[in-house]
Amino acid sequence: EIAQCLVGSEMCIRDRNMGERYLYQKCPFLKEVGQERREQFETYFRTAPDWLIDAFVVEKMKKGTTFIRENNPADTIYFIIEGLIVATDYRVLGISYDFMQFRKMYAFGGMEFIMDLDVYKTSLRTVTDSIAVKISRPMFEKWMYSDIKALKYESQQMGEYLLEQARNERIFLLMNGTDRLCLLLVNHYEQYQKKGVLCVKEGQKSLADKTGMCLKSINRAVKRLSEQGLIEKQGNKLLVGKQQYEEMKALISEKTDME
Repeated sequence: EIAQCLVGSEMCIRDRNMGERYLYQKCPFLKEVGQERREQFETYFRTAPDWLIDAFVVEKMKKGTTFIRENNPADTIYFIIEGLIVATDYRVLGISYDFMQFRKMYAFGGMEFIMDLDVYKTSLRTVTDSIAVKISRPMFEKWMYSDIKALKYESQQMGEYLLEQARNERIFLLMNGTDRLCLLLVNHYEQYQKKGVLCVKEGQKSLADKTGMCLKSINRAVKRLSEQGLIEKQGNKLLVGKQQYEEMKALISEKTDME
């Protein structure tokens, strides 16, 4: 029995290695992708059959591209393997509210499949130039229905995403305007800083959209953070250095359980 288990383990390892080699044959661009996103991609498609990998469509998208629109037919599954994207809600008074940025790779459209929905339930936009791998929903469904491990993993990913979104919304709901802006700048610093400095060139309107605040509240928050030395204003730009980032992160951590 021990010998049979060892043989079975060796076969599983060999099959997994063969699957990864085929994945890289069909997706050579993966070699240029960052390690974290590449490993997430490998994990997601570890049990994927060759016919699914053959159906991959790679698309390069420019910054600012809305590639999923709320209430449009949910007929395609997207995996963002390079770049950053944001979820936006337009339902309240016509205001665009960016409520979540994604640092991990998810199957966008997978939630609609799990919940048996025919249309997308949110809008997604690229924050940077991005690369997506697309799969038609019928092909994705065929795979999920034939692979219980893949279905379980997708359900786990969806639950993780919904939990993180709910936690973030609760944190935002209880924060005052200055703390909301601090949290936004901390997240931006971790994603966009260059050589230890974050340069925010977007206007106050964009900051208002991302924090769910009005322009008047944003102006007050910017003024308060500037007076506290947590940001530096240069014309229309806001600068955040490493020391300022660490102070804002510590400030936020005192009020939440965020690390």
